[in-house]
Formats: sequence, structure tokens, C-alpha cells
Amino acid sequence: MNRISAHIAAINESATLKVDAKAKALKAEGKDVISFAAGEPDFATPENIVDAARRALDDPKNFRYTQAAGLPLLREAIAEKTRRDSGLEVDPSQVLVTNGGKQSVYQAFQTILDPGDEVIVPTPYWTTYPEAIGFTGAKQVDVFAGSDQGYLVTVDQLEAARTPQTKALLMVTPSNPTGAVYSAEQVREIGQWALEHGLWVIADEIYQNLTYDGVRAVSVTEAVPELADRTLLLNGVAKTYAMTGWRVGWTVGPADAIKAAANLQSHLTSNVNNIAQIAAAEALTGPQDAVQDMLTAFDRRRKTIVEALASIPGVSVPTPEGAFYAYADVNGLLGKEWSGVTPTTSLELADLVLDKALVAAVPGEAFGPSGYLRFSYALGDDQLAEGMSRLKQLFS
Repeated sequence: MNRISAHIAAINESATLKVDAKAKALKAEGKDVISFAAGEPDFATPENIVDAARRALDDPKNFRYTQAAGLPLLREAIAEKTRRDSGLEVDPSQVLVTNGGKQSVYQAFQTILDPGDEVIVPTPYWTTYPEAIGFTGAKQVDVFAGSDQGYLVTVDQLEAARTPQTKALLMVTPSNPTGAVYSAEQVREIGQWALEHGLWVIADEIYQNLTYDGVRAVSVTEAVPELADRTLLLNGVAKTYAMTGWRVGWTVGPADAIKAAANLQSHLTSNVNNIAQIAAAEALTGPQDAVQDMLTAFDRRRKTIVEALASIPGVSVPTPEGAFYAYADVNGLLGKEWSGVTPTTSLELADLVLDKALVAAVPGEAFGPSGYLRFSYALGDDQLAEGMSRLKQLFS
């Protein structure tokens, strides 16, 4: 008899956190490692948000159980943000507050998928999606778009992957790991296709407010309002407000799906930390100046890293229009000798880069096919410049 259940034993460790942990371990040994691995802003949480949390600590009612679905204050703020940024009018009762975006992802798939169902996943994808889908007994169907397509899948590709078992489409714009953003017309075409075939859409919008060059991330519910009854919008405060450790996310969707997901959460975690919820409400309703300052810094770093990566012979990198990642096509570096090592996969290349240049990046195998490296530019300007200098020296 196995000591660990088969379905739990089958779960893989988060590749991004694994690489980041290795980088931190090397740092602890005194190595000057520069990590582009973790998708975590290097900024402090804005002070007005922290102040709201401090004030909440003075009210004893926040030390008690509250509604599993979330505090009314925050659910109302999320409903307003959804109207403003996703073009969808929802009642606060259609909002479920979760312990971070990851819980929203897991509960969304658990709520709508059964064993034998299929969910189409544009690839490259975030490393957690396969684990969340697999845990339901459903099948993930990958649809790959490479750097030649700007990492954006087409309706023709999606249709070629559709079968009678297809129940849902995962839609992520802006994308982790690529930073790619679908245009309004592309979102409309994909949404109309999903509507025509009666599919659910799970739209992860965690990077919705991190876009550049005047680009706007258009929600599928705004582009195709008729899809609202079959769409779950996933979001949170972690990335936009530098609140990764506060663990507040949410799901917005049709009333029956939200009620079902809330029932699951009532047995899984109960309510999200009340102090963090109050802080999240302040993030959504308070001053947004700090967010703009962070976005300006990300934009500066984005331009720096794309220019640096593109200057390395054998590397191709489409300019990301959102999030804070550059997804480099490094197939041109594979099969060649570098510092006595000949990597044949991006996994081997990532190990080479960490060992020889003390630079940590996440290999493409974490997000789909080999041949790519993900670099997060959510780190300081000086570190970014030094890391890119090391890479250019290694591959010169």
C-alpha cells in the first residue's frame, strides 16, 4: 500500500518556485546569483494599503470568522473593478474571494470539469494549470504558438483541437510566461468561437492592469457579452499592487458557478484572512499613483531586457506587451558548446546559465515545449543590467 495517495504523489513541484529556491540556496552559500525566476514585484506594497491593514488590526471583529465567500466591502470593490476593467456588470454575490490567484485557478477547474472532459490550453502556459486540470480527472489539450506567432494562438488552431469532449477554454491575456496580449479583435474572434460551441471560458486576468505602449487587455466578457454566463474571470491583487504575500485573489462568474465554488471553499479554507481582505479593498479603491510608478519602472526594465536578449546571437524574443516577463526563444543556442557544455534542451541551458553565469531563468519545459527561457524583469534595474551582461558574456 502506498504511503502517499497516487493523485497527490503525481503533482509536480512548481518549476518557477523550484528554480527560485535553487537560486536562493546558492545565494545563501555566498554566491552572487541574479534571479530572473520568480514572478514577484520587487517593490514594497503601497503604504496606503499597509495603513489600511494596520487600522483593521484595531477592530476585534476582524479576528473572527467571516463569510467564506468574502467580506462585503471587498466583494463590492471587486464587482466595481470588474465593471471598470472587464466591461462586465456583476452583483457582489457573483464574486468569490480566494486565498490568492492559485486557489481561484484550482477551484475554477474543480467547479466546471469532470473526469473525461477536455480543456484547451494555449501554450506556453503557466506551470500551475496542468496540475490544477489534472487533479479534476479532465484532460489538458495543448495548442502551441511559438515566437513566430508572438505566442498567440489562432481560432483555426483552437478549432483543430476541439473534440466532442471539449468543455472549456483557458484564456490568459496578458500571458505568463510570454507577456503576450491578445488584441481586441483576436479576443472577439476567440470568444465568438467559444460561444458558438457552447464552451466555458476560464479567463485568468491576474496581469490585466500591467500593459504597455497604450495596449489594453480586453476581457472576453467585454468583447463577447453573451459569454458572461459561461465565463469565470480570475484575478487578484498580487501582481498589480506588489501583494504576493497577502494572498488575496478572486473569481467572478455566473451565480450558480460561484455558489458551487463557494461551497467548496467553505470546506477547504473558509474565509480569507480578514486583514488582508481589507487591505485588498483599499488597493482597489484607494489611490493608484504607486501602481503607475511601478508600471513605469516595469516598462523601463522591459525595454532594457528585450534589447539585451535580442542582441545575443541565436536568441529571438518578441516584445512583451503585458505582465513582467520576457520569453526568449533560445533554440539557436542549443546544440552548441558553451564553456565546455553542449546543452540540447532549454532545461540543460538553464542549468548551464545558473552554473556558469550565476543567472537563474526558468526553462521552457515548465511551460510547455523545450527551447525557451522565461526571464522575469520584476527585479532591480542594476541587477537586471548585470544579469544581462553576464548572459552576453557567456554566449559571446
